[in-house]
Amino acid sequence: MPIIIEIPSALQKYTNSQDEIQVNASTVGEAFESLCSQFADLKTHLYDEEGKVRSFINVYLNDEDIRYADSLDTKTQSGDSIQIVPSIAGGI
Repeated sequence: MPIIIEIPSALQKYTNSQDEIQVNASTVGEAFESLCSQFADLKTHLYDEEGKVRSFINVYLNDEDIRYADSLDTKTQSGDSIQIVPSIAGGI
């Protein structure tokens, strides 16, 4: 099933400057595995040492936060879009 993963500008240097990557996957986790198999340097920026998605990385499937679904086990369908959104901290 073709899924589009939207790559934020901060991570595009690890995807040869591509802002979208198409993968075949039936879950968000499979989509991430496929993405990281194509772009190995990206893996350390998405996953922590325990193999979990880093806490400052938010992942959305069709604009829905996967933390409120089945996380990486969230099912995908052909034509779905996954957004990777790094958290930005700051302030006074």
